[in-house]
Amino acid sequence: MTEPSPDGRIRRRSPRSRRIVVPLTVVSAILAGTVLSGCGQQRDEDVFTVMNSSTDESYHRWDGDTLKRCSKELGVTIEQQSVPAAQLMTKALRMASSKSLPDVLQLDASEMPTFAEAGGLIPLKDLGLSTKDIPEGIVDFGSFDGTYYGAARTVNTLALFYNKDTLDKAGLKVPTTWAEMRSTAKKLTQGKKYGLALSAGGAEDGVFQFTPFMWSNGGDETKLDSPEVAEALDYWKALLKDGSLSKSTVNWTQADVNDQFMAGNAAMMINGPWQVETLNSKKGLDWGIAEIPVPEAGDDSVGPLGGGVLTVPNTGDSKREKTAAKIIGCMSGEQEEISYAINSWMVPANSRAAETWRKKTPELAALAGQVATARSRTAKVGAQWSSVSLALQSAFQSALTGESSEAALKRAQQQVKSGN
Repeated sequence: MTEPSPDGRIRRRSPRSRRIVVPLTVVSAILAGTVLSGCGQQRDEDVFTVMNSSTDESYHRWDGDTLKRCSKELGVTIEQQSVPAAQLMTKALRMASSKSLPDVLQLDASEMPTFAEAGGLIPLKDLGLSTKDIPEGIVDFGSFDGTYYGAARTVNTLALFYNKDTLDKAGLKVPTTWAEMRSTAKKLTQGKKYGLALSAGGAEDGVFQFTPFMWSNGGDETKLDSPEVAEALDYWKALLKDGSLSKSTVNWTQADVNDQFMAGNAAMMINGPWQVETLNSKKGLDWGIAEIPVPEAGDDSVGPLGGGVLTVPNTGDSKREKTAAKIIGCMSGEQEEISYAINSWMVPANSRAAETWRKKTPELAALAGQVATARSRTAKVGAQWSSVSLALQSAFQSALTGESSEAALKRAQQQVKSGN
């Protein structure tokens, strides 16, 4: 089975390893030395390398098939190098120090700003790649400080999954507002069976799941101590007080949430499309998917975009960089996006491709709507997101175990400002 890393990147289900946070000063020093001294490794002019985190057998194979087709189309040989997601940034920096960076580097979108801010990436528009037919939120997803550095092939976000049989038996409709979800979850909570499951664990999983509530309520990661963010956290606290959420919520990852839903211990869950393959393996489980409920009817449901982006490292070899951009253009072409999205249960980044995908996968159509309003976690704070995330993790862990939301979030804001 596979599960996403906290930001939605896919990996084998295993004990979770934390990403290594590399200081920007270290990244800058390494990359500056690489660019100033040029490309130090002799390379075959017709052989190009794409480095990604597709270590899962299925994803490695799908990427390999794409690269074979692009090799044929472009008349070059494209080799794939896959590194575990948690190790990819460190590996890329080691390669930078030895002047052996790949031609195309797939970075997690939350890590890309660090590389870009240090001068390690080439703007894709400078290399002829267009953002036509790509929604603004997805362009932002691959941008840093207003410059487009990373092309997404597919993206993912969160949605509300529900057990159709359970809701039908109770005579309840799929909730669309916070009030409806709270009421529905409370009615569906019986004994050790909970109305709703979500991840509020003290890691990026929990932050990823909190953002739809924070953003849909008008909250902002630039001001964690605002009333809007506190209201979102208070909503989580209300669900916990009602008994609609398990007390174990504060320890669950997104994979744990899916396990609870599949076992029939939760009637609804907040999760992502990476769980679909696992859900479909459960015989007799009739599930549906909808957009995450909003504070008031008519509000936009704003979720987080997850996934990776294809970038061109700044190696100083302009000829190879132009070919690398053509490789990205091929990998993110409409047909390639559709094929990859259908295989991986993700949503194509290109809006035209997404429309075709929606018709081919009607059971996931709600995801297309959710993606249309979704946004990047780093769009407003860039490389500072890691500090914001750590502060939020601490805040909602404290709030859900007794502290007031206001006090926890005030401390979180101070933590971000101080850089600690």
